[in-house]
Amino acid sequence: MSQPTSTNPNKRSSPCSSTSNTAVATGDATAYFAGSSGATNFPAMKKAKSQAVAYSLDSNKNSQQNITPHVHFADPPALSPMIEDDPSDVLEASPSSNLRAEAVGGHEGGTIANLSRKKATLPQPAKKLVIKLNKAKPTLPNDFEENTWAKLKSAIRAIFLKQPDPCDLERLYQAVNDLCLHKMGGSLYQRIEKECEAYISAALQSLVGQSEDLMVFLSLVEKCWQDFCDQMMMIRGIALYLDRTYVKQTPNVQSLWDMGLQLFCKHLSLASKVEHKTVFGLLNMIESERLGEAAERTLLNHLLNMFTALGIYPESFEKPFLERTSEFYAAEGVKYMQQSDVPDYLKHVEIRLQEEHERCLIYLDSSTRKLLVATVESQLLERYISAILDKGFTMLMDGKRIEDLQRMYLLFSRVNALESIRQALSLYIRGTGHVIVMDEEKEKDMVSSLLEFKANLDRIWEESFFKNEVFGNTIKESFEYLINLRQNRPAELIAKFVDEKLRAGNKGTSEEELEGTLDKVLVLFRFIQGKDVFEAFYKKDLAKRLLLGKSASIDAEKSMITKLKTECGSQFTNKLEGMFKVCSTVQIDSVIHIISYLFNPCLKVIMRKTLFSKLIFNYTFFQKNHFHVSPKLFSTI
Repeated sequence: MSQPTSTNPNKRSSPCSSTSNTAVATGDATAYFAGSSGATNFPAMKKAKSQAVAYSLDSNKNSQQNITPHVHFADPPALSPMIEDDPSDVLEASPSSNLRAEAVGGHEGGTIANLSRKKATLPQPAKKLVIKLNKAKPTLPNDFEENTWAKLKSAIRAIFLKQPDPCDLERLYQAVNDLCLHKMGGSLYQRIEKECEAYISAALQSLVGQSEDLMVFLSLVEKCWQDFCDQMMMIRGIALYLDRTYVKQTPNVQSLWDMGLQLFCKHLSLASKVEHKTVFGLLNMIESERLGEAAERTLLNHLLNMFTALGIYPESFEKPFLERTSEFYAAEGVKYMQQSDVPDYLKHVEIRLQEEHERCLIYLDSSTRKLLVATVESQLLERYISAILDKGFTMLMDGKRIEDLQRMYLLFSRVNALESIRQALSLYIRGTGHVIVMDEEKEKDMVSSLLEFKANLDRIWEESFFKNEVFGNTIKESFEYLINLRQNRPAELIAKFVDEKLRAGNKGTSEEELEGTLDKVLVLFRFIQGKDVFEAFYKKDLAKRLLLGKSASIDAEKSMITKLKTECGSQFTNKLEGMFKVCSTVQIDSVIHIISYLFNPCLKVIMRKTLFSKLIFNYTFFQKNHFHVSPKLFSTI
């Protein structure tokens, strides 16, 4: 068994030496480490309250060991003092029952330094120093709430009495904040409400028995309301923090403004004489304005806004207002219908509706507009629909009163009475057209009269009735009825009218005018039920025009046939188109030969058949050659 050896502190060791010596100690041990320059004593650090001490040793590049202790304390440095006064003291380590110290011979410095460095990197739990201060909470003075409220109460009363207050607004605002922060918002709210109610009640009661002059009385009510609004806004500004905290956080609690409105409404209803007199004065002012007198619209606006803000406008004002309006216009409608003609009455209704609309924009509440306009329309229009049409519709139509008919259309459309106008229009067309069609003495002018009548109706339909499709169909149906009253006679007259327009005697008419006339005639042609009658007369008249060279324009002839073809189809115009084809192939000599036979009465029948069956006329010949035709020629046709 080998004996333990002790390390000589004076022995110099080489960094490359492989020999190591170990020293073991138990209990509290003091370790001395030898450097390369010989034995060196380091200043020791005394143990402070069982705190662990770690040392780190490092060697320099010159093989000389400079050992510097690094101390890490788990506790704050202030509570773990470091003692470095005596350099001869020995470093103490923490006591341990089985503590061993190893020293490696020859490499004691480097090896121990490495071990010490590894120990120093171990994390140590941090400790915090908690300092507890035993300080008593401040307490409010017993009279804090009362003193603070006294300031606010004085300010509120000064506001209501319109007196100056020595306390500035900033301090008042801060006083409200302090009360709310100390959970006194509920008490403050109730006290403010009580002060407001006392003032509002006194202000409204002071209006009872005031001036008998309604205008003066209404001015006093307006002033009371304006003062209330201004004062509540000032109070709300001071107690804004109360509105934003206590009121918002507490259910079923109104804002200060709403609370003030509720109090004003409550005491206005209690002072019923004030409310009724105010409403009566407003109604009288509006009625005076309707009669043409000047009215203070600003005063009306302020007082009606008061009713709206208080939430009593529909029941307290609107209902009696509409009843009074209905009575007013009912009486006016009877008066004006007796004294005015239809155009003037319609203008009056239009003006009244515009006036009521302006009232809604200026001082009445917007919710009243629909009910008010309906009341006026009912009393001035709906009650007199039949009377207006019976009294003036025919007069307006005969006079071509475009503007008045347009006004009637627009007004009647407001009360869904356009069907009444349509029925009146149908009766008017049939009645007027019946006179035109059935008058045999003026049947020569029937077609031109119908065309003029139709043109007037079309203009009225476009400008007065805004091209209403239902009205347009009514015009067509009515014309179809009246044109066929005399069966075939209108068809014959229309064909003759076309013949007159296409004859050479109308050469002074421009092509545009002629085309326009033909288009209008074609409209009447559409209403004819016996179109075959028209075809027969038209074909006969066309033959005459071609035979005698009386056609104003061959292009107009072809244009008319094209229009008829478009309207009735190619089968309707086959014979008419064939007549033009025959004309283009007939020779001039044949025409002269035929004309020579016209003077022989024996060949009269033969010539008639030849002329109308084969139509051997040369239209170009008659245009380029002029000669005298015996009157006997006309007797054969």
